[in-house]
Amino acid sequence: MQTNAILPFALFFAALFSPATLAQETTLQVGVVQRFGDEPTDVLTLSSSPGGALTLTFLDGTGQPQTLTTNNVKLEISAQPQREPVLQEWIVLSDRATFETAEATAQEWQKKGIEVEITQPGRWQVWAKRDVYTTPLLRRLLLGNLKAQGETEPYLQTQLLPAKPKVSFVLGGYRYNRDEIEIRAGNNAIRVGEGNPPQKSYLYGGSLKIQPNAYGNFTLVNRVPVETYLRGVVPHEIGASSPYASIEAQAILARTYALRNLRRFKADNYQLCATVHCQVYRGLSGTAAATDRAIANTQGQVLTYNGELIDALYSANSGGVTAPFTDIWDGAERPYLQGKIDSPQPPWDLSAQSLSDETAFRRFIALKEGFNGNSGNAFRWDKSRTLEELTDDLNRYLQRIKHPFGTVNRILKLEVTARSPSGRILTLTVQTDKGAIELQKTEARSAFEPPRSTLFYLDPIIGADRTLKGYRFIGGGFGHGVGMSQYGSYNLANLGWTSRKILAFYYPETQLEPLSESIIFYRSDGERTKE
Repeated sequence: MQTNAILPFALFFAALFSPATLAQETTLQVGVVQRFGDEPTDVLTLSSSPGGALTLTFLDGTGQPQTLTTNNVKLEISAQPQREPVLQEWIVLSDRATFETAEATAQEWQKKGIEVEITQPGRWQVWAKRDVYTTPLLRRLLLGNLKAQGETEPYLQTQLLPAKPKVSFVLGGYRYNRDEIEIRAGNNAIRVGEGNPPQKSYLYGGSLKIQPNAYGNFTLVNRVPVETYLRGVVPHEIGASSPYASIEAQAILARTYALRNLRRFKADNYQLCATVHCQVYRGLSGTAAATDRAIANTQGQVLTYNGELIDALYSANSGGVTAPFTDIWDGAERPYLQGKIDSPQPPWDLSAQSLSDETAFRRFIALKEGFNGNSGNAFRWDKSRTLEELTDDLNRYLQRIKHPFGTVNRILKLEVTARSPSGRILTLTVQTDKGAIELQKTEARSAFEPPRSTLFYLDPIIGADRTLKGYRFIGGGFGHGVGMSQYGSYNLANLGWTSRKILAFYYPETQLEPLSESIIFYRSDGERTKE
């Protein structure tokens, strides 16, 4: 994990570059297929565009570079038997729903003198760093020491592999088995299909590399200039038919978010993913004239606060009130991410009527007019779930996080026991036959199916026999609610607001400026606290 105050991202730049050129020259590494080989039947089909050809480069058996040319290639998984089983082992220190909270947890472990890395085998996890705790003895000594200090969350993940997977393909009648393969196309356009036959396919600019990850399988990484990357993000995050000022605002946020978050997959040797855990990215598939124009018109523009790229967080719909950073994640507060009524003419005074009060919160959720985004179908919602369904939800969650309870037989009660001034649930207490479980912040969404955000309250469903049968989840918004509401931005754009004004509304005290080598991409919470 990076701990120095200024990351070495300035290496991307040269002083003579203009801001537009800086943006064009910055290359991202995006994991577009993150778990290739998770199933032994996984198949990827790569093909060139008409008139082009693929060039595959890899090391041969003697360690020398070898190059092959083809129009298409099918990548499969080949299990290579080992004389002795291969030990794959690591210590999981913490398991969290989001990268942001995992990163804050990682910094706490570091304060205790533990070297760590952040991974995402499913949920986000903090591991004891593998290249520090390199032997079974060291790992067991560390785990024993942590248990002796009263730590209950860490555990050892161990498996013996009788065979090691390799990426396999056939060209010229010969089968190749390799760990890493670089794939380029003369016209910088490669189509990737997943499945056999392909169930979906996307066209990617730049180049591709298949490489090992931290979990014993492989990642297909797209190396792509940031402005080309944005062409595959903006239409899928905001929609090409959105009001134009909203699209411009989204382009600036997507650029800022990507450049700030290059550390997310350091443990896997790439930078970003292509899913909602980062930003949805589909390469050159689905590009549109409106979004391309917004990207070009904002080229190189980013949002900063005190000379650092901001945490450019955004969600689909705030439900009428945005949330501060710490309502959703652990870590230091971001002054520019504030809890405020999402409206140019607020129908609710948040300073006079805090939404931490349950009665006030229910009155707020009953309001359906006067907010940005109130025309969206996720602005208000009401979902019911039986106790049996909720128990199934909870047990799946407990098994994912390896909770000491294992599974429970039944839920006795759900109760919101802490709520923030912006209305977000801070603690949801679940009473079960095995005891109480406290779900903090976004874990309330991870544990149960109904919530579309943490902006909700619970109403018990009582049967004719006067016993508890389930709960109604009544709330608003879709997503975490921090930063810009995409549906909210539509309303502001339709009112004639510019992208600059929209961004100033959702991220007060920030600066919109051209990308330059003087901008800090990321400063850790620990360094921020020292200041």
